[in-house]
Order: sequence, then structure tokens, then C-alpha cells
Amino acid sequence: MKKSIVFILVICSLVFNCTVKEKPQFIGIDNIKVLDSNIKNITISADAEFSNPNDVGGTLQTDALKVLVNDREVATFTSKEFKVPSKDKFKIPLTVSIATDSIINKGNLSGLLGSLLSKKLKVQYKGDIKYKVFGYSSTYTIDKTEDVKIKL
Repeated sequence: MKKSIVFILVICSLVFNCTVKEKPQFIGIDNIKVLDSNIKNITISADAEFSNPNDVGGTLQTDALKVLVNDREVATFTSKEFKVPSKDKFKIPLTVSIATDSIINKGNLSGLLGSLLSKKLKVQYKGDIKYKVFGYSSTYTIDKTEDVKIKL
């Protein structure tokens, strides 16, 4: 009988002390930049920044996040699950390598030439990041556009 009461008290203590007050706060997408550009590929990176006020972590995962360059969809990627730290700010790296020939077509050739002359690309990350913990899930909608400099 005593063991049962102690066990129930321990379980109640764990449940009430480990709080899930709210989903992690999405702060934003920042640090969008071209990491590398050559004749075959352009590698673009960004950071999705979050803050988790909870005592428990969970996981975040991108699901078919789209990357658009000069208003043209050039890549879609899905990441592995990212473990969310408890009571901490954290960033998820969003890096994608894009084949240069996927950017070039007759419809946007003038836009690409303009980008090369100005040494800037209009990069947009668009899609969802999903948060999961203890059977609870929530979705963050991402839509961030930024002009980034090209290293030629």
C-alpha cells in the first residue's frame, strides 16, 4: 500500500513539475545568405529561430518547405526531426543546394540577368514547420522573402 502511494505521488510530481505551457515561440527566419555559388550549384542557407519556454522539449520537422528564387520554385526539401531543447532559444539550419540550370528558363531569363548585374537574388522560404510533443502537434507557417548578395 505504501509503495502504491509513493508511486502515485512520484508520478503526480513529475506530471505537475514538467509543464507544457505553450508551443515554442517562432521568432523568425534570419541570416538568409548564399553560402556558395558556382556554375553548377548555388547553396543557400537560413536559420529558423525559436524559443521554448517549456520544461519539456519535443521535435520540429520541416515538411516540403519550398525555396523560391526570383519568384520561381527551385527546390523543395524535408528535414529530419530536430530535437527541441527545453527552456532555451535555438535555431534550425535550413540549407539547400540548388542546381543553377533549374533557375534558368526563357520565362525568367531577364530576371536572372538582372540579378547577375545587380549581384542579388530574391530568395523566399515558404512552407510549414511542425512541432510535436506527447501526442500534441502544432504547425508554424513560414513565408520569408529577402534579397541576398551573390558571390561571383
